[in-house]
Amino acid sequence: MRSLPKVDRLLERADIVALAEAHPRAVVTDAIRETLDAVRAEILSGMRDELAEDDVAAAVIDLVELKSTRSLRRVINATGIVVHTNLGRSRLAREAVAAVAEVAGGYSTLEYDVASGERGSRHSHVEALICKLTGAEAAMAVNNNAAAVLLGLAGLARGKEAIVSRGQLVEIGGSFRVPDVMAESGATMVEVGTTNKTHLSDYEKALTPATGLLLKVHTSNYRVVGFTEEVTLSDLVGLAAGHGIPVMEDQGSGVLVDLRKWGLPYEPTVAESIAAGADVVTCSGDKLLGGPQAGIIAGKWHVIAALKKHPLARAIRLDKMTLAALEVTLRLYLDEDLARRDIPTLSMLSATKESIAERAVRLADEIGRACGDAYLAGTSEDVSRAGGGAMPMEDIPTVVVAIVPQRMSVTELEVRLRAADTPIVARINADRLLIDPRTLTLGEEAEIVAVLAALVER
Repeated sequence: MRSLPKVDRLLERADIVALAEAHPRAVVTDAIRETLDAVRAEILSGMRDELAEDDVAAAVIDLVELKSTRSLRRVINATGIVVHTNLGRSRLAREAVAAVAEVAGGYSTLEYDVASGERGSRHSHVEALICKLTGAEAAMAVNNNAAAVLLGLAGLARGKEAIVSRGQLVEIGGSFRVPDVMAESGATMVEVGTTNKTHLSDYEKALTPATGLLLKVHTSNYRVVGFTEEVTLSDLVGLAAGHGIPVMEDQGSGVLVDLRKWGLPYEPTVAESIAAGADVVTCSGDKLLGGPQAGIIAGKWHVIAALKKHPLARAIRLDKMTLAALEVTLRLYLDEDLARRDIPTLSMLSATKESIAERAVRLADEIGRACGDAYLAGTSEDVSRAGGGAMPMEDIPTVVVAIVPQRMSVTELEVRLRAADTPIVARINADRLLIDPRTLTLGEEAEIVAVLAALVER
């Protein structure tokens, strides 16, 4: 114990002095004490006899670097899951990133009308764009789709009954369920139909003087197949109109264009639901729409006007950075070809198998040149996924780089890639590490090669 260096002694070392110049002194001092405590505990337990001062200093430096690493940072998504919820869902377009940086680094027109010199509305930055793209009379955006649904239910059906099909009681990631959101809104849920079949007559029989809303939920993260039937939105609107009841649809994924033109499966668009007569349609901004986390609410003017004034609206409103990213993303949709090219989610989903195969071959060749015989790297046909609770039944054909490490197990390689300065998240299948170029930028491919080569050198 006496051989262990004192805190003051360590603070005087040149390497620790340099460390304290790059990091807060309090962090360095705490790391020294924490390291010395750990060494003392190991000596007392018989795990070690002593530890040289240089080794203690090295451990302190490692600990400070570890503690100073940001928790939220960029990762390289090599999984082929385009809208990867755990990895931040959709990547933003370059233009959206630039807009975020601009408003974050200074003051902005968040709630200021430069023409009049008076207070403006933060809704104005995206409302006209949403209306143009969807055909809605009015619109607003909140911090996610769950918040959008909560606000819609609270504003339209608090203290009343909301009728929903039993087959549409969706659970999204993190165990958030439609019944729970409805309970928090103050609405009373009335289930109709069965898991696989719901008829218009089921809704009609459930109508009472207490009915405040008919709710339709798009099952964006699962499908009920086989002997099934559900009521169309237009039929619900027709039923509701005869009783003076509003209809709300939670569309989930947030599709603004017909994806079939790019070889992808059909997903209902917000515009289709607005055209069918829904009073309110909600969707996510960071799923298939390809923007930042947001909940978009579009619909009839009088309904949206009431929701803007609801007390919940302030609690779930968007900040300036999200609004900046959402506005730019929506502007790209004014030209669908531009949207497909510049919005990463759309460009990755619609990339052809042939174009991905070319990238996979190049990446496998580069790994071979940089790493020699440390890895067997080839290509293999596989499938990508939309992810984010969207297109649950769709396999998107792709070609992956399949890596078989020769000097470590595939599990160890996967762990080491995740431990890189910029973590690389890949998949393991049949004792091979799979890298799907679909979710990579060209620059990230070079980063992967560099990390794999560095592992060989070690």
